[in-house]
Amino acid sequence: MANTLFDKVWDSHVVRHVQDGPDVFFIDRHFIHEVTSPVAFLGLENRGNSVVYPARTFATADHNTPTINQHLPVADPLSANQLNALEKNAAKYGISHWGLGDENNGIVHVVGPENGITLPGATIVCGDSHTSTHGAFGAIAFGIGTSEVEMVLSTQCIMQPKPMKMRINVTGALGLGVTAKDVALFIISKQTTSGATGYFIEYAGDVFENMSMEGRMTVCNLSIEMGARGGMIAPDDKTYEYMQGRSQTPTGAAWDKAMEYWKTLYTEETAVFDVEFQYDAADIEPMITYGTNPGMGMGLTKSIPTAESLEGGVETYRKSLGYMSFNEGDSMIGKEIDFVFLGSCTNGRIEDFRGFCSIVKGRQKAANVTAWLVPGSHKVVAQIKEEGLDKIISDAGFVLREPGCSACLAMNDDKVPSGKLSVSTSNRNFEGRQGPGSRTLLASPLVAAASAIQGVVADPRMFLA
Repeated sequence: MANTLFDKVWDSHVVRHVQDGPDVFFIDRHFIHEVTSPVAFLGLENRGNSVVYPARTFATADHNTPTINQHLPVADPLSANQLNALEKNAAKYGISHWGLGDENNGIVHVVGPENGITLPGATIVCGDSHTSTHGAFGAIAFGIGTSEVEMVLSTQCIMQPKPMKMRINVTGALGLGVTAKDVALFIISKQTTSGATGYFIEYAGDVFENMSMEGRMTVCNLSIEMGARGGMIAPDDKTYEYMQGRSQTPTGAAWDKAMEYWKTLYTEETAVFDVEFQYDAADIEPMITYGTNPGMGMGLTKSIPTAESLEGGVETYRKSLGYMSFNEGDSMIGKEIDFVFLGSCTNGRIEDFRGFCSIVKGRQKAANVTAWLVPGSHKVVAQIKEEGLDKIISDAGFVLREPGCSACLAMNDDKVPSGKLSVSTSNRNFEGRQGPGSRTLLASPLVAAASAIQGVVADPRMFLA
């Protein structure tokens, strides 16, 4: 029987299948950070267990870290305790640790790929829902809970039922100003936030084949926002070119051997998925969300739908619009904004900063906008400076901050005040996600840049035509 890419990777990692139950599933790479790991390590100690394969676990500080003055002691006691616990636990169990100030430090789903830890055909988990990012390399990657973090530390395995298989095909040519973020938000708007529940997605079609690795990471990152367990894209020459020469990527004969395996990682022609969807790239334009979940998105030129035109609860829909202070039929273009956030594991890579700078170069930030530009890692910071993007940023009136998750989840000092409206390149727009009472519009780096310049929600195509 013909196999999908997902079948090939999943089945090769099953240690034991429990009849009428989950699979005992081996994990190749385990990423940890300061928020979901302390309790897992405490459980490990209480049971008298140890870390079975320390070399397969990688620790970085990101969620609760400040994005200014990282050279100073962390002021918030909770954050400081979590960061200290991560450092101590990593040292105790021989786990590599990239804390604040380390040249490899950054957001967990940025530093994994850029250091060559993320590999095709690997199984990858982390106590963070956006672990699906790593599927861009043809890996099976998904988020886990704290108890499962402990399970992986102590056994290098997890109990997991095999998800169903979905393929999403997007074909054709993307239009002006349409980015990978727009493609992902478009798909989520069609699938809704629960449309892929119980599935693992393979993204296929020439739109994904033509995407950069950064773009593929953005798409796979957002798989979880439609309920999927994760998403993946088959590795190809772009994948291998991106990986080659990175610090923890195989070299020499080991690279050649790995390539023999990686080149088998594709979906066979007659393989069958449980469900498939087909979308035309011509139908996608720069996107913006208008509600309180990532599925409430639309093209920038559209108007907010009426409750009667949608399936689902009318009252819930109107409650969401009420929270956002929007009305049915509103245009998003021209709505005054207060904040712009460029960053997160969704859009904190060098390509995202290049796109942002392509819009703001030679222009000035609007006076009414507070902007937080937060690179995903110190390596991204170095690239920004090497390419002179930092000068474009400062000349336009913006300030480059230090790496971290920042305003994606407001677990640190970067919180959008209550009632304020933010255009954000992150992944979630739930009520209060960026700070209690804050209102979030998800968008691409290009839309964020155009809006930061105009002071209102703006179409980047006005600067690109």
